[in-house]
Amino acid sequence: MEKATANQLEHIQASLAPLKQALLNHPIYQEIDGLEALRVFMEHHVFAVWDFMSLLKALQRRVCCVEIPWLPAADPTGSRLVNEIVVAEESDDDGQGGFVSHFELYHRAMIRCGASTAAIDSFLDELRRGRPVPIALESAGVPSSACRFVRQTFDFIENGNLCAIASAFTFGREDLLPLVFQRIVDELNVDAGGGLEDFKYYLDRHIGLDGEEHGPMANRLLQSLCGTDESRWRLAEQAALDSLEARRKLWDGIFDAIRWKKSKAPFHGRHRLEVKHPGQALTQRA
Repeated sequence: MEKATANQLEHIQASLAPLKQALLNHPIYQEIDGLEALRVFMEHHVFAVWDFMSLLKALQRRVCCVEIPWLPAADPTGSRLVNEIVVAEESDDDGQGGFVSHFELYHRAMIRCGASTAAIDSFLDELRRGRPVPIALESAGVPSSACRFVRQTFDFIENGNLCAIASAFTFGREDLLPLVFQRIVDELNVDAGGGLEDFKYYLDRHIGLDGEEHGPMANRLLQSLCGTDESRWRLAEQAALDSLEARRKLWDGIFDAIRWKKSKAPFHGRHRLEVKHPGQALTQRA
């Protein structure tokens, strides 16, 4: 069985190879040539960071017992894998002696580098008021490409197929950000006077864990859930393809947003950010 499921996994990975290559070579990275462009990227991408957590919690609800009265999990191995990922994603070392979710790390990084958190904050406020996700997206004025991406994720969640949810989680992770993106951030951090240190920490923690620990765990979980059932593997493959296509469309939307902003208010090279004093948000020099 283990060999059979490994073959199925390899088949999906081969099917995804062209889409993954297109994402890794996307022209968006050439457009992130300054802090203004990086801010636009973050203001959109934060919604993908948020809905990654929603996929994970959907998995936890389905694979682990989170109800009262408690009942033993049907798949103890799967439960262990999901809970291990949840611990790190929802309550990781924050680099300052405490614990924080990776979403909150990202949000903190946005504030520090001067990216607007208005849309994501408004969206979360709408959710806290009990608004359904589609209405919250519209009310908060979330960028259209981010709206489409989140709706795709919630289609997986609401359709309720566990293998599709697990596949979207497994193949839609942030290892889709190439090394060149991290090099861009390193270079811009120099211009920002260290103002991207929080973002670099997020990249190190989240993407590092994805590649080294959570990726292999997610693969094992998907193999456990699909087993030798061909129909489940077909659903998993389609969900994986849909996830990467949704990511490509998100990248296209962010690319267009960066180009549009440059055309309306041309970026004059790279802008340095200044820190008033430790702990304060960074402010842009006009």
